[in-house]
Amino acid sequence: MKADPTFWILARASGLTAYALLTASVLAGLVLKSRPFRALKPAAITDTHRFLALLGLGAIALHGATLLLDRTIHLRPMAVLVPGASPYRPVPVGIGVLAAELMLVVYASFALRRRIGMKNWRRLHWATYAIFGAATVHGLASGTDTAQSWAFGIYLAAVGSVAGATAWRALTPPLTPQRRTAS
Repeated sequence: MKADPTFWILARASGLTAYALLTASVLAGLVLKSRPFRALKPAAITDTHRFLALLGLGAIALHGATLLLDRTIHLRPMAVLVPGASPYRPVPVGIGVLAAELMLVVYASFALRRRIGMKNWRRLHWATYAIFGAATVHGLASGTDTAQSWAFGIYLAAVGSVAGATAWRALTPPLTPQRRTAS
């Protein structure tokens, strides 16, 4: 009798969804900082950024839960909580676990921003680049669909869009009081 592939399909779909939501959240954060679209209100962008991050964390939780329920690779709970504890591709899976845990810390920092101070909060937010990079490595190295052109295209588009938005942010002068009133 063949095993039911439902959880395996859900695990793959939720992993790619989590990656897409992480990418969208990073892009929203970059749009907030560099403001390429002046008509967008910072409060609305911030809310969108936070909501995308929360949805991403939900997709990550679903990804881990469906991997535990799946019978294809037989993971134990420690494998989705402790980096390197997975018998399946331990290094890239461990990188993914670490990225998910760090994403949770960065998301929690929204609520702690006043307590930890803006300077420390911003420093912590720089970790989103590492999270995005780690999630990319995790998906490319442990994802079973990576060899498919459509899946590789998702990773390529995500990396390209984040790199482009980062370059825009780096090359665009910060908003000064004069630029704010002119825009």
